Amino acid sequence: MGHSLLEALNVRVVGSGDRILVLAHGFGTDQSAWQRILPFFVRDHRVVLYDLVCAGSVNPDYFDFRRYTTLDAYVDDLLYILDALRIERCTYVGHSISATIGILASIRRPELFTKLVLIGASPRFLNDKNYHGGFEQSEIEKVFSAMEANYAAWVNGFAPLAVGADVPEAVREFSRTLFNMRPDITLFVSRTVFNIDLRGVLGLVRVPCSIIQTAKDVSVPASVATYLKNHLGGRSTVHMLDIEGHLPTSPPLICWRRNSGERCPGDDEGIGRKEGKKSFNWGIMDRHVANICGLFFSPK
Repeated sequence: MGHSLLEALNVRVVGSGDRILVLAHGFGTDQSAWQRILPFFVRDHRVVLYDLVCAGSVNPDYFDFRRYTTLDAYVDDLLYILDALRIERCTYVGHSISATIGILASIRRPELFTKLVLIGASPRFLNDKNYHGGFEQSEIEKVFSAMEANYAAWVNGFAPLAVGADVPEAVREFSRTLFNMRPDITLFVSRTVFNIDLRGVLGLVRVPCSIIQTAKDVSVPASVATYLKNHLGGRSTVHMLDIEGHLPTSPPLICWRRNSGERCPGDDEGIGRKEGKKSFNWGIMDRHVANICGLFFSPK
């Protein structure tokens, strides 16, 4: 794609400030996944957003099946974007597959990253001896078969499981972005993702990492967060969210938790409030995602 890559992947830079934040969405979604937490950052940071080449918001003609056989090509895309925007240092927030992409990018170019924020990350989805990734090979093959046999039925079954909470709007939103993807691309990317094994390179990561994991995630067991912390080469911390689902930044989920009346530590302090401005009145997801992410700019 060459110089057209920024346009092809819908790269946007919003906000102002010296600090740079890169938000990279996960499998089955697009950059709209960040729209509810984005206002929290744009007042003080330059925020870079882009769509993975497999996203339904990207022209499927850009997806090269020969090139994107491994995550290395996705890493190439990320590094190209950072270089094209002349970004020298950034905090990188990656969800799901993009968390893995960030891990690999930091190994290749550690000087670019002040910190990695890994949301729902997994170095390997398949179970192995002394490792619980969440899936047996036979289970994965059944998923692939279901996708091939009837993509619509698979989406309708998978979306509620991924969302976790009983939030129909969130299920509809995730279903929408899944349906936007071309089924053959979804299947191809799924095979790539479910066959990764980055356990052997985690020790090469020297960039500080903050790992965000929900208590119940159909795709990533909570124990994987502990595994990452114990095997990443740099300083790392784990933040467990007492919620369900693989999509903690889903806009409908954030709205639902805010409107449901759930409270969390810090609400009384007016999280998101700045002097002279009305509080955002963020709910539990904004408290645990937006505000925790905000702490990651500290070099300590």
